[in-house]
Amino acid sequence: MAEGYCVKCKKKVEIKDAKKITMKNGKPATQGKCGKCGTKVFRIGA
Repeated sequence: MAEGYCVKCKKKVEIKDAKKITMKNGKPATQGKCGKCGTKVFRIGA
């Protein structure tokens, strides 16, 4: 599973409902929600 940094929890968390997206500049990223608090989590890279 994908991991990202949650700003609200201030630690690395597992990304829930992770989706692979492409940013405006064409680079890949992963977007989803924090498994603990539900805040949006975003990670740049494949």
